[in-house]
Amino acid sequence: MTTDYAPETFPRTWLPEHVELKTWDQIEPWYEKLLAMPVDAPEQLEAWLTAAGELNAAVGQEGTSRYVAMTCQTDDQAREAAYLEFVRDIEPKLKPYLNEVRNKFLDAPGRAGLPAERYHVFARSLENRRALYREANIPRETRLAELEQRYQKTVGAMTVEFQGKERTLAQLAPFLEATDRDVRREAWTLAADRRLADRDLLDGLFDEMRGLRLDVAREAGFDDYVAYAYKNRERFDYGPEQALQFHDAVERTVVPLASAIHAERKARLGLDALRPWDLATDPLGRAPLKPFEDVARLAEGCEAIFREVDPDLGAQFAYMRKRDLLDLGNRKGKAPGGYQTNFEADRLPFIFMNAVGVDGDVRTLLHEGGHAFHALASRGEPLAAYRESPLEFCEVASMTMELFGTGAKDPFYADPADAERSRRKLLEEIVTILPWIATVDAFQHWIYARPEHSRDDRRGAWRDLVARFGGDVDWTGLEEARDHSWHRQLHIFLYPFYYIEYGVAQLGALQIWKRSLTDRAGAVASYRRALSIGGARPLPRLFEAAGARFAFDRDTIAPLMDAIGEELSRLAP
Repeated sequence: MTTDYAPETFPRTWLPEHVELKTWDQIEPWYEKLLAMPVDAPEQLEAWLTAAGELNAAVGQEGTSRYVAMTCQTDDQAREAAYLEFVRDIEPKLKPYLNEVRNKFLDAPGRAGLPAERYHVFARSLENRRALYREANIPRETRLAELEQRYQKTVGAMTVEFQGKERTLAQLAPFLEATDRDVRREAWTLAADRRLADRDLLDGLFDEMRGLRLDVAREAGFDDYVAYAYKNRERFDYGPEQALQFHDAVERTVVPLASAIHAERKARLGLDALRPWDLATDPLGRAPLKPFEDVARLAEGCEAIFREVDPDLGAQFAYMRKRDLLDLGNRKGKAPGGYQTNFEADRLPFIFMNAVGVDGDVRTLLHEGGHAFHALASRGEPLAAYRESPLEFCEVASMTMELFGTGAKDPFYADPADAERSRRKLLEEIVTILPWIATVDAFQHWIYARPEHSRDDRRGAWRDLVARFGGDVDWTGLEEARDHSWHRQLHIFLYPFYYIEYGVAQLGALQIWKRSLTDRAGAVASYRRALSIGGARPLPRLFEAAGARFAFDRDTIAPLMDAIGEELSRLAP
């Protein structure tokens, strides 16, 4: 049994190991050298691809390192300046070179001699990027990056006074699980009111982002941003019609189960109406689950879960802990949310999150751990582009790990009843998050299909979607907070149209989980094999390798909701 993990090293063959690439003057000569290399024969072209991968990874890691540093402490002016220097001074100059590199491969005489199947996915992506590239869009993309950083800084700076202490909005999350309803209401209301205090600022940021995105799409030759966004997100295997199919399937097969969960919660709490602050508390009045007191315990417990799922995965996570490839705790000034990113040159993952000691933090780290294992599984792929996967399958890696974790012995709860509560909470949240995903995705389709809409129009559209997908929650007297609640969804601001990926991936993860209920070893083995493919196969084939069907319809979703319903019926309340 493997107990230690020592990652393979991949010495560079073209770019010097210790070359410094921190300024454009240091970076540019290497791209000039790269573009001067011959690519007439297949062997030359493959050697050139290796060189291009090394250079792009090194420059990419410089940008990633600055982004990580900035998000870890958004109120550090030096970190902010270093990140914005990369965004403003390096990226705009880099993009034309990346376009030339892309064109050099696509037009290379040696390309005809490459194995077509091996390079199909890679070439398809580059051809798509060439079709979208416009040099005139570079200043717009730079401005968008600045606005996105401002959104993160704005949200990261939001604090309130609660119970005698200044707290970030993330630090209010544990109080939403309190058994005292007045405490929950106060915590929820403070957070909602704090967001509303900046609603004009956030609406203004979004309006400018929306305008810039529409200009980018038009410059690239598209009549609307929806079509551009699908191409930009490289959705080669589905389109807007499949997204609408997903919305319909969620409304018909998931919302009824979500509404039943809400109705059961309301009855157990003895309430006439379920309010937004009633969604996280225990319905039987038990104290909130407290899985850990500090982030060291969080990391230790998740490592134990990973080892039980697969000893190799546990060893990989232990390596990440030793190498300080984790920043887990919430603090003032830290950017919101959680992510896993890769230091491309080192081929190593990094996990960022905002843990505050709630049960959901465990699932977040399991989730981001799944992403990290994906990166480590594919790090030996020679073609740099194939060390990344389509986002829809990246999320299969993470969401499946959350579900695998529920089948392991729970290291956080000594009482089996608490472990069962945690498992129920995950399954119920999967049911309730799918309608939220449909809401966010449908909202973005509405926004960009109506580019001239007003802020009032936008609020009305969001209100209608909350009514369609929101289940049995009463917003009476909270209409202003409800109509602006999309402001807390950072994807709408930072990553337009990136959200349905979570829904598509959740369907894949649930299929793997369903198999694991009767064949855990086989499900884990298929999962790990699929991760090792990286991005070298089209999306439907990646799902197939993991033992899942790539589909959005009711026939796919309904049996999964049935399986969750059966599992919930077996679990104690």
